[in-house]
Amino acid sequence: MTEIEHVDETVESDESAPPADGGFSRRALLGWTGGALVVGAAAAGGVAAAVTDDATPAGPSHGAVAFRGAVQAGIATPVQDRLHFCVFDVVTDDRAKLVRMLRQWTAAAAAMAAGDAIGTGADSGVPESPPDDTGEAIGLPPANLTLTVGFGPSLFTKDGKDRFGIAEKKPEALADLPAFPGDNLDPQRSGGDIAVQACSDDPQVAVHAIRNLARIGFGVVSVRWSQLGFGKTSSTTPDAMTPRNLFGFKDGTRNIAGTETDRLHEHVWVPAGEGPEWMTNGSYLVARRIRMHIETWDRTSLVEQQDVIGRSKGVGAPQGATGEHDPVPLKALPANAHVRLSHPDSNGGATILRRGYSFVDGSDGLGRLEAGLFFLAYQRDPRKGFVPVQQNLAGKDAMNEYIQHVGSALFACPGGVAHADDYWGKALFG
Repeated sequence: MTEIEHVDETVESDESAPPADGGFSRRALLGWTGGALVVGAAAAGGVAAAVTDDATPAGPSHGAVAFRGAVQAGIATPVQDRLHFCVFDVVTDDRAKLVRMLRQWTAAAAAMAAGDAIGTGADSGVPESPPDDTGEAIGLPPANLTLTVGFGPSLFTKDGKDRFGIAEKKPEALADLPAFPGDNLDPQRSGGDIAVQACSDDPQVAVHAIRNLARIGFGVVSVRWSQLGFGKTSSTTPDAMTPRNLFGFKDGTRNIAGTETDRLHEHVWVPAGEGPEWMTNGSYLVARRIRMHIETWDRTSLVEQQDVIGRSKGVGAPQGATGEHDPVPLKALPANAHVRLSHPDSNGGATILRRGYSFVDGSDGLGRLEAGLFFLAYQRDPRKGFVPVQQNLAGKDAMNEYIQHVGSALFACPGGVAHADDYWGKALFG
C-alpha cells in the first residue's frame, strides 16, 4: 500500500496466538554436526527457561520474547524499535544441506532470543577454528529480540525447476504480486528465497542475529538484499503512543492490537484447512521498500499535507473529527486522501497487520535523502489483504506524488516452532 499509509487501518498485534497443540519438549536444543556449532548445556537451559506458549516480552526493553509457540514471534508481538531484515537466495540444490541449515538456524535463533551465546560462544571452543558466535552482542540483553522466517515463491520453483521437491506444497496465496501503477521496482531489492526479520530494541542485537545466520548459512545461502530500519511506524500495543513516519504524521492509528484475538484470527493467522498443512497458524508477509521524496514534501504547505493524508498533523484526528481515535468520517475527507482510500470500508473490509520501519540510507548523490518507509504487512491472504488495498491506492492516492515503491517481496511464514525437535520449515520439508 502506499503504505505510509494505512495510517489508519491495520492490525497491531501482540500475542493472541492460536492455541498451541500441547506441551513442548524441554530437552536440549539440536546441536551442530560435523564440527559445527553445539549448543551448550547452559545455553539450552537458558532457552528452556524462556519458553512459554505466548510471545510477550519479560521487560520493557531488556526482556526475552519466547521463541517457541503456536505462531512465530515477531508478527503479533509488540513492535520493537529496530529492524534488520535480510533476504537470502539458496545457492545449492542439495535438499539435505538446506534442511540441515534450517535446523542450525533454528537452534541459533532460539539461543539468541534467550540472550545466550551460540554454541561455545565467541571466546572459546577450538582455537584453530572460527568461533561459534561473532561476539558483538556479548554482555547485551536480548532486548526483546524476535526472529521470524518466511519462504518466497522462488524457493518452490525457480527457472521452472523444483530444486527441493516442494513445488506441490506451494500455497496458492503465495502467488506473485501484480504490477501496480507507479511501481519502479529494483530487482536487486526485490524477491528472494528466504526472508529473516530480526527485530529488537537494540540495533546491535538485531544486526548480530542476522550476521550469525548469514555466517552459519555460508555455502547454502547468500544474502540477496537487506534493510535496516529504525523508529517503528506502526504499533501493536494500542495503549502506547502512536508512532510517526518521516512525513511527521501519526501512522498506524487503527492497526490491529495483539490482544485482539478475533481480528488476528480473521485477518492474520492462516487456519487449518486453508492452504497446505504447513501454513497452519502461519501468515503471509508483504515487504515493500517505499522511497519518500522528503525534500518535495518539506516544501508542501501544511494544509496540503493534511489533505493528502486525511488527518491533522498534530493530534492525528481524521478530518471532520477532533480526536485521533475518533471514527473516520470518510465522506468528509478528500476523495484522494490516503486515509480514505486505505480504510477497510473503502476496500471491502480488507485489513492487514503492519510492522513497518523508517529508513535513511544516506543520500542519492544528488543531495536528496535516500529515505522512506520499509513496509511490512502480515495477513491471512495477500490476495484479500494487501493487493486490493494497494490497487486502490496506486491508482488514486494523492500521496503518490511524494512516494514511490522501489522494492517488493512476498513470503509465506509458517507456524511457530513448537518444541525442541521442531525447526523452521520442518512441516514443509518433513
